[in-house]
Amino acid sequence: MTLPRRELAPAKLNLTLHVTGRRDDGYHLLDSLVVFLDVGDVVTVAPGPLSLRLTGPFAGALADDPQNLCLRAARMAGREAVITLEKNLPVASGIGGGSADAAAVLRALDARPPGTEMLGADVPVCLAGRPMRMQGLGEILTPLPPLPQLHVVLVNPLCGLSTPAVFAALDCRVNPPMPQVLPDFPDAATLIAFLTDCRNDLQPAAIRLLPVIADCLAALQDAGAALARMSGSGATCFGLFPDARTAEDARRAIAADHPDWWVAASGLAQDRGTL
Repeated sequence: MTLPRRELAPAKLNLTLHVTGRRDDGYHLLDSLVVFLDVGDVVTVAPGPLSLRLTGPFAGALADDPQNLCLRAARMAGREAVITLEKNLPVASGIGGGSADAAAVLRALDARPPGTEMLGADVPVCLAGRPMRMQGLGEILTPLPPLPQLHVVLVNPLCGLSTPAVFAALDCRVNPPMPQVLPDFPDAATLIAFLTDCRNDLQPAAIRLLPVIADCLAALQDAGAALARMSGSGATCFGLFPDARTAEDARRAIAADHPDWWVAASGLAQDRGTL
């Protein structure tokens, strides 16, 4: 392994998120179709004593403290390194930012230590960095064949939302999973039709806690999204569009109408890796 290395920490998108139960210890069971986007944070790892430098538009929302997931990932790997995190994604936004950053550090260090789920339930799937069906607490990962390209617009109102609070506000904690065997997705239209019949079970609770999420979804629908849904526990919402040009037009329109929101357009990541 030669340092320095730069790794994209791609945004993680929960195309579906079914809450299928809760264990006696309070942890919820999930069934989710997860993909990764070609927008994200960037992690650079260089030789030196363990340290973290924060840059990028959302650096101010993070604290350079010992519990930062990037530092915890390096310590778990037993490595010393100078880490620079270019924070391009909103913090605590339901698109896997911290987990993706930790996974990028581990990839840059060429390390796969056991117990990465202790860093966060999304870290194992972010380490994989490819389309997955994620079940259980996030530890049951089933790779999916390459999916048709989707054109995505992301909208975040830049308002904080606590993941534990969203789970606590759930009306029902035992909901149907996705089909046991997922169908084939020969094209984007087939995939979107399947997604339309699925859910994010956290979305209604999140809207009650943060009503502006409903405004984000409405903005995506008004801009012509074939499907608008919240990712993870929020507050980021996504819309699916037929092509890159339509998605970019929607991004511009929503950003013009809501200059105080974070809005980005993206496709699915075709290959994550060293930059």
